[in-house]
Amino acid sequence: MPALSEVMDPKPAKSRWSDFYVRTASALVLGPLALFCLWRGGLAWDLFIGVGMVGLGHEWARLAGRKQAWPLAGVLLLIWGITLCLGFSAGIQAVVFFALTSWRVFGRFAAAGVPYAGLGGISLLWLRHRPETGLVDTTFLILVIWGTDIGAYLVGRLIGGPKLAPRISPGKTWSGALGGLLISACCGAALALATQGAPAHAFVAGLILSFVAQFGDLLESAIKRKVGVKDSGRTIPGHGGLFDRLDGFLTAAPLAALLAACMQGGMALWG
Repeated sequence: MPALSEVMDPKPAKSRWSDFYVRTASALVLGPLALFCLWRGGLAWDLFIGVGMVGLGHEWARLAGRKQAWPLAGVLLLIWGITLCLGFSAGIQAVVFFALTSWRVFGRFAAAGVPYAGLGGISLLWLRHRPETGLVDTTFLILVIWGTDIGAYLVGRLIGGPKLAPRISPGKTWSGALGGLLISACCGAALALATQGAPAHAFVAGLILSFVAQFGDLLESAIKRKVGVKDSGRTIPGHGGLFDRLDGFLTAAPLAALLAACMQGGMALWG
């Protein structure tokens, strides 16, 4: 999945777009897989999210400098299983419990990965399992995040300009951030029109979720800077690790779940 733009300082055109084809090829493989699991729902979506949570736990343990990465991955797998078997509330309790336990066992930084990856993962599970609007809600979130990522990537490289947060992520620009906001909100409004929803409400919800997703991208960049790595891993060619691709989802999904929980009568998350 394409990520928020990390625009380098002005260079020849070939250098600025050197990763475009690899990133596109990876997206053409993973994008349809994600959409298929989303459409099928049920076990396909559950397994897709479960694999992602395990991968995130493994990556976070490596970022935390743990020699053995699988114990933390196992913690995320347990949270996934508890959520599916006992429900979303039990999943939240499991996140809190295992975060506190992991603090004692693995250390503070390693334990921070439990709520970071866990809340986003179980929120995606809960959203898709909503009886009447699960598919629409989760599709809305995915379109908004992908619109944010693609819009920021393309607009940032085409326009460039002042840096958004040079000390955290020198490549990101204000033009890319604003482009991502606008394109993601338009994607949300388009889905609302297609489903006979309220496009104005969806546009606003898309802006909010996009803003939170971009905050998640900056947060992940700050974490990588803290531990001194360029990418969270090498899982996806041209994209880095799972955290590099899912950072926006991890912060926006809990908010999307909260918005959806506030809606009554089978309404979509944007109202």
